[in-house]
Amino acid sequence: MNTALELEWYDFVCFGIVGLAFLGAIWVLWMHEGASQSKLGTLEENLLVGLQDSTGVVVNVVLRDRVIGQVRSTPQLWTSCWRGLHPLFLLITRFLSFVVMAVLLPLDVREYDASIFVYYTEWTFTLVMIYFALGTIISAHGCWQYINKPPLQNGEMAEFLRRDLEESTNSIAYREKETKSSIRLQSQYIQEEFNQRVGFWGYLMQITYQTSAGAIILTDIVFWCVIVPFLSISHFQLNMLMVSMHSLNAVFLLLDTALNNLPFPWFRLSYFVLWSCGYIIFQWVIHACGFTWWPYPFLELNTPWAPVWYLCLAVIHIPLYGMYSLIVKAKNTILPRFFPRAFLRTY
Repeated sequence: MNTALELEWYDFVCFGIVGLAFLGAIWVLWMHEGASQSKLGTLEENLLVGLQDSTGVVVNVVLRDRVIGQVRSTPQLWTSCWRGLHPLFLLITRFLSFVVMAVLLPLDVREYDASIFVYYTEWTFTLVMIYFALGTIISAHGCWQYINKPPLQNGEMAEFLRRDLEESTNSIAYREKETKSSIRLQSQYIQEEFNQRVGFWGYLMQITYQTSAGAIILTDIVFWCVIVPFLSISHFQLNMLMVSMHSLNAVFLLLDTALNNLPFPWFRLSYFVLWSCGYIIFQWVIHACGFTWWPYPFLELNTPWAPVWYLCLAVIHIPLYGMYSLIVKAKNTILPRFFPRAFLRTY
């Protein structure tokens, strides 16, 4: 079999860069997601809950060591950060976003055939579409719960813990017998029941959202700031469909960010890195199998400058993810000042 991938010494440097990025991302996720304690397919996360008993004594129940970003209760997956905004509005927004993207993707494939999936854009567009599909399903389930039984407010988790604690022991006995072992047992019980309520799909939805955030920044910046103004590709012709594919993904996700209640922890940059590593490995595989051209020139291996490009590509994931993180941070710091009665920050 002919191969379009001829290896030189500097190619192995590129392999090493991608390999280190991949292993580093796995290590970060192992440390923060707690893969060793995953149960029933769910990703365990850290949780710090302040519990105040009837006498005003605050007891901190710590699940593992650190506090990281995750939803504290199921309603955060399908309710808005805007007080009084009905969950149905977020459901409609996610559903319409999914429908538009589900129409555009087949149109793009019909226009350019299935080989269009050699582009990172198609991967990212599909990932964002999957997020909106998950968001639609979870929002629909949440709206059904909302209609049948209105959700508890921000103190839901604290109330849940308080009720559980009151059933097991009274507050006086708890204060007298509080020890590390009892806290650990209580934590395990809370963790199991909490995970049943949030579930695997809630974690998957968050991960897809946070990965998509970094990926759309990378996709759109490369397209609008590098490919369009500087690169001349023989089969490249800007049209309305291409403009939509490289803009609506960001527009829809930013709109969802403005409405949703989801956290945006820094450590999940690792999923963004893994996503990009997966795409690069895919490119290596198809070129080893005979694919002859590179969709992005900076991924080419047949140049001594390849390690520099790959190193820059690895490093740039940090500021790109940071850009979206700043958007979320601005949302949670600026909007409450302008709309103190309307904006509701729950994490």
